[in-house]
Amino acid sequence: MTDTPPESLLPYERWTEDALRQVVARALAFVAANGLPGEHHFYISFRTDHPGVVVPPRLRSQYPREMTIVLQHQFWELKVDREAELFSVGLSFGGVPATLAIPFAALTGFADPHVRFGLQFGAEGAANDAAPEDEPPAEAEDAQTASPEAEVPPEKPPEHQVVSLDAFRRRPGKE
Repeated sequence: MTDTPPESLLPYERWTEDALRQVVARALAFVAANGLPGEHHFYISFRTDHPGVVVPPRLRSQYPREMTIVLQHQFWELKVDREAELFSVGLSFGGVPATLAIPFAALTGFADPHVRFGLQFGAEGAANDAAPEDEPPAEAEDAQTASPEAEVPPEKPPEHQVVSLDAFRRRPGKE
């Protein structure tokens, strides 16, 4: 007799990720309506190869798999479309303004380092879901943290701040 629970016929893992993506949607909707309060700021990582992601061609060629943006000092026209399940935002990259549209399903990470809050997601439907482990995600600049001449990657929130759903997933053959 085995203590291994049966495989679920219900997609609990996907439902959990969908619910956590709504936390991001609510945070972005709050900021779109009220601005960033206090010292809050967001690091948002997403798959650039996910269907529905809209980024300028030069950024897509520079970041063909994954990109991290920072919403902190200078961004504009942040809009959350809950019905379309995406958000759009204007940012400056190397001094050149650009508008990005990002489906929530493309998100791979969200962090608010000011309060040590973070979430990590598996992007749904990306062209290649598994990124090579030795390839760190590319990062976009925040207009206030880098000069137009040079891109400076934003500081990463400490790893212990990220909640990964992998810790809660059952592994085949493990109790």
